[in-house]
Amino acid sequence: MPVRPFFFRLFAVVALCAPTGCATTAASQAEVGRLEAELRTLRVTQAKLVERLERLENRDAVARARAVTAPAASTPATPASAAAKKADAASADEGLGLPPSELAVVRLKPKKEPAPRIATAVAVSEPDPDQMEMFISPADGSSGTASASPGRVEVPDKDPAILEAEYEHAVALLRTGNVDGGVEQLTRFAEENPRHPRADNALYFTGLGQMGLQDTASAAKTFERLIKTYPAGDAILDGMLRLAECRVRLNQAVDARALYTRVVTQFPGTAAATQAEQRLAALSP
Repeated sequence: MPVRPFFFRLFAVVALCAPTGCATTAASQAEVGRLEAELRTLRVTQAKLVERLERLENRDAVARARAVTAPAASTPATPASAAAKKADAASADEGLGLPPSELAVVRLKPKKEPAPRIATAVAVSEPDPDQMEMFISPADGSSGTASASPGRVEVPDKDPAILEAEYEHAVALLRTGNVDGGVEQLTRFAEENPRHPRADNALYFTGLGQMGLQDTASAAKTFERLIKTYPAGDAILDGMLRLAECRVRLNQAVDARALYTRVVTQFPGTAAATQAEQRLAALSP
């Protein structure tokens, strides 16, 4: 029967051709994808070239317009018109996204010459001794007339150890009950040694002794002298508080309030300021 072998051969041919057709289709799809990618790349490149060509054409048109309008001007351009033209040209270049055409590269070279020297020398002259006397504070806190009196005798400087011993002895007299002797020695110590580091303390203890002797007016004068002569001394705060206390004893409440207020405002946060605030509250009517 010849028909059956024919069908067998036909089926065999179809079975062999099927894989070949699938492989050919896959290769064709890959080739198409590659061609599409190349086509997209060419389109992007073409768009960039077209944009660049348009910029060049616009710049060339602007250059031709400048060349045509420059000879046509019969009158000389004023500075204002020149500035306006430069501004128009710059705006045109900016609108096209191009750098300004008048810019140029300039290479700067460092100078070989050194910088000029500046005269800094200042002549120094010694001060006049007579003028220096005007700036030296008087020893007794006065206007300075007592230091120039002919009856004043200059006392030579003493040994610091001796001065310290004299001061301690005078304070000890106060503490042991000899108030008159302590006040006298401390007063003399402050007058004879106004530049000694203990001079302000000597005045302070002198005022305390005078308050103990019920001589409030003299104590107030002593504390005033302390505050005026040694404003930067370590006894200034206590001296101001004691002076205010003397004012209260002398029935001078207004002056006492002024002193307490001064301590609070000038020395905030100190123990003296706290005491001044408490005494101000006690003085309030």
